Amino acid sequence: MEIVNRKAKYNYQIFETIEAGIVLTGTEIKSLKMGKANIKDSYARIKNNEIFLINMHISSYENGNIFNHDETRERKLLLHKKEILKFRDKIKLEGYTIVPLKVYLKNGRAKVLIGLAKGKKNYDKREDIKKRDIERSIRARLKR
Repeated sequence: MEIVNRKAKYNYQIFETIEAGIVLTGTEIKSLKMGKANIKDSYARIKNNEIFLINMHISSYENGNIFNHDETRERKLLLHKKEILKFRDKIKLEGYTIVPLKVYLKNGRAKVLIGLAKGKKNYDKREDIKKRDIERSIRARLKR
């Protein structure tokens, strides 16, 4: 099970990545194991020296009854204090953003790969598309 944020590499330039644990309730982890999550529009924010993942959507668990969770609640990420402070300083000084790149299970625990990113301008996006098209045409010619 792996949920990937495909838009992140298109909209942002990723400088540094780090793996973080995520605090989930019982119905959230069951729904996540079924692959019913979306991190496309989510981001992370630092509050009181803690990192929270905002706008991550985990669908309700079908058999959850009254114990179901709020689908887009803030979820706490588990990182060492040094890592959080390092991210906080880079965000304040250099204007970076924390973006989730991937959510996956590792040894039965939910993990989030977050990246320190800066937004791309439209001309940067066009350059990336142009490079991708050129590489694709070169590979096609080499196959012939």
